[in-house]
Amino acid sequence: MRSRFGLLMVVAAAAGPMAPVAVAQTRAEWRAIGQYGEKNAPLTLFERDGALFVDGGGYAAARLTRIDDGVYVIAGGGELVLAKRAVRLNGRTLAFHDFGAESEAATRRAVKADPVALRRRALAATPPVEAGPHLPDDLVDLTGVDRRIRLDIRYAGARNFMGIPLYERAAAFLQRPAAAAVGRAQQALAAKGYGLMIHDAYRPWFVTWMFWEATPPEDHVFVADPAQGSRHNRGCAVDLTLYDLRTGKVVEMPSRYDEASRRSYSNFVGGTTRQRALRDMLREAMVAEGFEVYPEEWWHFDYRTWRRYAIGTKSFTELASRR
Repeated sequence: MRSRFGLLMVVAAAAGPMAPVAVAQTRAEWRAIGQYGEKNAPLTLFERDGALFVDGGGYAAARLTRIDDGVYVIAGGGELVLAKRAVRLNGRTLAFHDFGAESEAATRRAVKADPVALRRRALAATPPVEAGPHLPDDLVDLTGVDRRIRLDIRYAGARNFMGIPLYERAAAFLQRPAAAAVGRAQQALAAKGYGLMIHDAYRPWFVTWMFWEATPPEDHVFVADPAQGSRHNRGCAVDLTLYDLRTGKVVEMPSRYDEASRRSYSNFVGGTTRQRALRDMLREAMVAEGFEVYPEEWWHFDYRTWRRYAIGTKSFTELASRR
């Protein structure tokens, strides 16, 4: 989702098969939807059922009532004024921030220093030793599960938070039971007019090592510790979103994929009514088929048997050669 200040959040006439939100027209003030202030304690402006709300700064999802152009009173007391790339909360100015973009820029700077050396060190690193036994590896290509499942594998190109290609090709593999469960979720969602767009599935361990090494320590909650291995390494985690089967367009969620900010949390109150409803629809479909959502990432789902599989190290080239 594009989240820069000035983006008009379209809620009133939502495209696609979901029922439109009952709002007469989109307000210009909704361009201010977003986060302000400090990253660790941000002020969030969001839309709910056609009204603006504020969360943070001493308020918990408090409704705003417009009394003048850009001026609002806050339920429970107080005033909020919209300014250019900022808000004034009870006289205190808070600047707008795209915290996810800022974190991504910091990570990319670290990677840019020497991406070749980073990859070489990752390939030379040793995965943790695990006690078995484990179920045999049985990775399945998700594109063969259901023709409506589409791929947008960000780590096969440079359009990701690292800014470099990490996989040799675009592919998505899951252990067979998890892959079958994704197929069932796709069937349920298709009845509502939506398809699944896969961003990532099985991930070789060395890539997890690169993520951890390059990500600022304060954002480590968004990446797995290579000393423990990730669910992705075991072929039991999938990153995905929804697209409209009729138009082919990917839906807007409360945050972008792989955004290292609180907007990515599965219970984030911000964004718009429609975005949160779509996020909940995805979650309900996946949970119904045996997945658990990762609390800090609305797009990340772990299959219930992930602990029974070993950490995988095979590259995508190696996986392709054995098929």
